[in-house]
Amino acid sequence: MYNPYPFRGLSEKEAGDSLKKYGSNEIASDSGWLFWREVKEIISDPMLILLAVAAIIYFVSGEISDALFMSGAIIFIAAISVYQSGRSHRALRALREFTQSRSLVIRDNQPVYIPIGDIVTGDYAVVSEGELIPADGTIKQLNDFSVNESILTGEAYSVTKDIYSTENNRVYRGTLVESGQCVFEVTAVGIQTKFGALGKSIQDIRKEKSPLQKQINSFVKWMSLAGSVVFLIIWGINYFQSKSILDSLLKGLTIAMSVLPEEIPVAFITFMAIGAWRLMKMGIIVKTPSVVEALGAATVICLDKTGTITENRMEINLIYDFKNDVIATKEDWKDPSVNNLISAAVWASETVPFDNMEKAIHNAYKESSLTDIRPLFKKIYEYPLDGKPPMMTHIFENTDGKRIIAMKGAPEAILRGSLLHENDREKINNYLSLFAKEGLRVLGVGIADFEGTIFPETQQEFKINFLGLIGFYDPPKKNITGVFQQLYKAGIQLKILTGDNPLTTTAIAAQAGFRGYEKAITGAELMKLNEEDFDRAANENYLFTRMFPEVKLKVVQSLKRQQHIVGMTGDGVNDGPALKAATIGIAMGKRGTEIAKEASSIILSDDDFGKMIDAVAMGRKIYTNLKKAVQYIISIHIPIILTVAMPLLLGWVYPVIFTPVHVIFLELIMGPTCSIVYENEPPEENSMFQRPRVITKTFFNIHELMISIIQGLAITAGTLTVYFLSVQSGFDESLTRSMVFTTLIMANVFLTFVNRSFDYSLLTVLQYKNKLLWIVIIITLIALAMILYIPSLSGFFKVTSLNPVQISQAIVVAFISVIWFELWKLRRSRAITKQ
Repeated sequence: MYNPYPFRGLSEKEAGDSLKKYGSNEIASDSGWLFWREVKEIISDPMLILLAVAAIIYFVSGEISDALFMSGAIIFIAAISVYQSGRSHRALRALREFTQSRSLVIRDNQPVYIPIGDIVTGDYAVVSEGELIPADGTIKQLNDFSVNESILTGEAYSVTKDIYSTENNRVYRGTLVESGQCVFEVTAVGIQTKFGALGKSIQDIRKEKSPLQKQINSFVKWMSLAGSVVFLIIWGINYFQSKSILDSLLKGLTIAMSVLPEEIPVAFITFMAIGAWRLMKMGIIVKTPSVVEALGAATVICLDKTGTITENRMEINLIYDFKNDVIATKEDWKDPSVNNLISAAVWASETVPFDNMEKAIHNAYKESSLTDIRPLFKKIYEYPLDGKPPMMTHIFENTDGKRIIAMKGAPEAILRGSLLHENDREKINNYLSLFAKEGLRVLGVGIADFEGTIFPETQQEFKINFLGLIGFYDPPKKNITGVFQQLYKAGIQLKILTGDNPLTTTAIAAQAGFRGYEKAITGAELMKLNEEDFDRAANENYLFTRMFPEVKLKVVQSLKRQQHIVGMTGDGVNDGPALKAATIGIAMGKRGTEIAKEASSIILSDDDFGKMIDAVAMGRKIYTNLKKAVQYIISIHIPIILTVAMPLLLGWVYPVIFTPVHVIFLELIMGPTCSIVYENEPPEENSMFQRPRVITKTFFNIHELMISIIQGLAITAGTLTVYFLSVQSGFDESLTRSMVFTTLIMANVFLTFVNRSFDYSLLTVLQYKNKLLWIVIIITLIALAMILYIPSLSGFFKVTSLNPVQISQAIVVAFISVIWFELWKLRRSRAITKQ
C-alpha cells in the first residue's frame, strides 16, 4: 500500500517493545461478565430463594429425598441461569469486539488500520474529519485541522490546531475531529491519557430501560406481589386448619412457586441478546440489544442519498467550462481551459483527499495534467468548509511570490461571490439544472486574486472569477429499488434528507423507484414555517433537499412528536444530532465517521441499506416470538396456580394434588420452552406484509391478555375435569395425581405447538423448522414416562403408573382443552378474509 505521508512509523518489533514498556491503549471497563455480579443475581433470584426455603423445611421435617431433590433443583436452575446469562454475555461480548473502532496508523512505512486498543506509544496515527482521536499525541502534519474538545473541557466550540504552537499542537483521546486531517505521534495511551485519567468512558453511563423492559418488569412485579398475597392466604388458612407451621408453609410455598413468572425477564434478556447476535452475523451491528424491539415497530426511515441510495462511487461525468461555454467529457480534460478548471479544483481540495469527490478530482488531475506543479507551492492560508450553502478556499504561494487562490463548493455559494452579468448567471443556472436533471452532484469552481497578507475574515468576501461546474455521477445501487419496494410493503414510510440540490435528488430518487419524488421541500423553506406547519410538512413530504444539520434534527424530532418510530441513516459528523435523536440511529460501517457510529444504535457493516429489510424482519420476529413466549407462560401458569390452589382452598378430598416437587418439574419444562424454543422460532410468512405495530404503554392489549387467560382457564377445566372423574372412579390420591399431572404435561405440549402462531393453523406451523422444539418435547415426554413407570421416581413424585386407557383419557382431555384455539384461529382468518 502506497504511503502518502512523510513518516515511516514504528516497526512491528518497536511496537511490541512499546507495548511492553508503556502498556496497551485499552481503558478498563466494567462491561465484562463479572463472576461475583452473576453470583449475586443468582442468589437473589426469588424462585431460588423459595426453593431454598422448601429444601430447609424438608430437611427439618426429615423428608431427606424431597430435600435433596429441592437442592438438586436449586443447582439445576442456577446452572440454567448461568448458561442463559453466559450465552447472552458471550453474544454481547462478540458485539463489542465486532464494533471496536479501528484507527489508521503508519507501521513499517505502510498505512494500516488496527483496533484502537492496539495503538502504542510512538505510533504515528492519522485522523480525519468525523473521527474520534484514539490517543494523546503531538501533531506532526495537519491540513485545515480543528478539534472539538468539549468532552475534556466542557467548552463546545472547536479548537483550530497549530503545528508550530507548543500550547496548541497536541491532541487528546476522545475528542472529535471537526474538520481536516492530521498525523500525530502518540505520546500516551490507555489510562495514561487525559481521557483515561478522567474516567470519561461512555460505558459508565447508565442507560434507561426501554419501554418494553419497563412493561415486562412491571408485569412481573405485580405477579410477584400477587404470589406473595396468595402465599400468605394459603399459609394462614392451612395453619388455621392444621396448626402445623411447616406443613402449611410448604403448601404456601407451592402456590407461591406456581404464581412467580420468573421465566419472563430471562426470556426478554435472552431474546434481545441472541437477536442482536443473529443480526451481527448478518452484518448488522446492534450496539444496544434492547433497540432490537424497536426495529419491528419502525414507521418511518429517513435516509441520506449519497452512499445509502447511491453507490458512493464518485466519478467526474461532465464539466462545464464557462470560459469556452462548452460541456466537456473525459476526452476534453487536457484542453487548456478545462485543465485549468480541474487544476483549480485540486488546489481547493485537501492535499491528501479523504472525501470521495476530492478523490475523483485528484484522479482527474493526474490524468489531465502533464506536469504537477504542486510541490513548488506551499499552503499559506486556508478557509475550512463553511457557509450555507458551503464552500472552501485554499491559498498557496511559491518562493517567487506567485499566489494561487482557489475555491470550490456548492454552485450557489461560488456564484454568489462571482463577478458575473445576469445573463451569464442565467446561462450557468441552466447548465446547473441540466446537470442536476441528469442526477449529477455538482460543484462550482473559481479562483481569486488578492494582494497583501491580511486576508479577508471570511472566504465569502473574495471576488471570485467563476471557472465552471464539475458534475459527479454516483449511480443508484442496483438493489435499491427492490429494497424500497419491500420496505413499502412492510408499511414503512421512507423519506430522503439530503444536503444535495432538489433537481439532482429528484432525478436519483426517480431512478431508484422512490415514492413521492415529484415534490421536494428545502431546508430553508422548512425553517420559515411555524411548528404546526413544520410538523405537517415533515409528515406529508418525502423528499427533503438542501438540508443542514439543525433542520435534519428538527424533522426527526417532529416525526417523533407525531408518534412515529423513526429510523435515521447517516455517515457524517453533521448527521450526529439527528442520529442520536432518532429512535433507531443507523450508521454506515465503512464510510461512516466515528461520531456517526458513536451516535447511532445500529451500524451496517458493509454500508448496504438493503440489510434494513433483514433488521426490520428480525425485529418483528423477535417481538412476535417474545409475545408468544409470554402468552405461553401466562396460559400455562394459570392451570398450575388453580390446580394447586382450588383443592387446598375448597377442601377437596385430595387437597395437596401437587407439591413443590411437581411445580418445580413443570417450571423446568416451561423455562426452556419459553427461552429456547420460542426464541428459535422462524418468522411468520406475513410478518413483512403487515403495518408496523403501534408501541403502547402495555405489552398486551386487553384482547391478547384475555386470549391467554381463556387458554389457561380451558386447560384448568381439563385438569379439574380429570380430577373429578378420577375421584368418581374411586382412584386413590396417587393415581388421581398421576392423571392430573399427565393431563397438565400433555396440555403443555399441545399448547407449545398451538401457540407457535396466532394466525396460522397447527397444520401450517408443523411445517416450520425448529429442531430445538422437538428436542424439548421429546425430553419432556421421556421424563414423564420415567416418572410414571420407574418405581423409584414414581414413589418420589407420589404418582403411580397409568394403563393405556388412562393415558389415552389424559391425552384426549389435554388435546381438547387446547385444540379449541384452532377453531378460534379459523374463525378469525375467515373474518379477516371477508374484510
